[in-house]
Amino acid sequence: MKLRLSLCNEVLAPEPFARQCELACAMGYDALEVAPFTLANDPQTLDATHARRLTETAKAHGLAISSLHWLLVKPEGLSLVTADGDVRERTLDLLRRLIDFAHECGATALVHGSPKQRSPQGSQTPADALARLEDALAELAPHADAAGVTYCLEPLSPVETSVVNTVAQAAAVVDRIGSPALRTMFDLSAASQAETEPVHEVLARFLASGHVAHVQLNDRNRRGPGQGQTDLRPVLKVLRDHDYAGWTAIEPFEYAPDGPGCAAFSAGYVRGMWTALS
Repeated sequence: MKLRLSLCNEVLAPEPFARQCELACAMGYDALEVAPFTLANDPQTLDATHARRLTETAKAHGLAISSLHWLLVKPEGLSLVTADGDVRERTLDLLRRLIDFAHECGATALVHGSPKQRSPQGSQTPADALARLEDALAELAPHADAAGVTYCLEPLSPVETSVVNTVAQAAAVVDRIGSPALRTMFDLSAASQAETEPVHEVLARFLASGHVAHVQLNDRNRRGPGQGQTDLRPVLKVLRDHDYAGWTAIEPFEYAPDGPGCAAFSAGYVRGMWTALS
């Protein structure tokens, strides 16, 4: 079984995209997971022409575009839980555009983290914000289904948001909406902070149930895998034992010693650990 390894491209910013591809390929990655804000100040402008250039550049370096993430960083002021109907519709319009863009890039998944844009505003309670988020995801799911991509609600740590912290909470949203295009994902750092049971057991349960469609690897300390105390071996073993065929993305938030150094170390560490399991 091959581990399909992707790198979140903001790790190599501000290098031009072609240089990001060159570096990622040399480091042993199979794909890039793209953050739209690294491509345009207003991701609403991303279209089929941009997608074609992106995929051709990646392909020229032997890479795919695996997925999109960090969907709502730009422009400022977006929210899926706001009571302002205009802001909500602008946010939904951008996400529909990014679903189309993902399809045009050949990506298979979008990862919806975006803690600020789903956290309670003003006097809202977490339950209020969750209800609004769920309504928005229910609107987006048919668009993702028509585009043939999987839209993944990402559980985030309580430090980042009070709305959807565990894989079980995300899976419950997925089940209530009931769309084949809506699933959840597993981020090792967030899970290490939010889950109350061993994270590899959480991953195993929700891989088996079909809820998890994407995986991101990092350390609890938010650095790359292998750069802290989080044990990666049982997580990789779960992926192998469940014949996980999706993308596994490297997503550090703190880059030590720097972006390229962190990306190179992470790829080597994960590949080495995977080989040791074989």
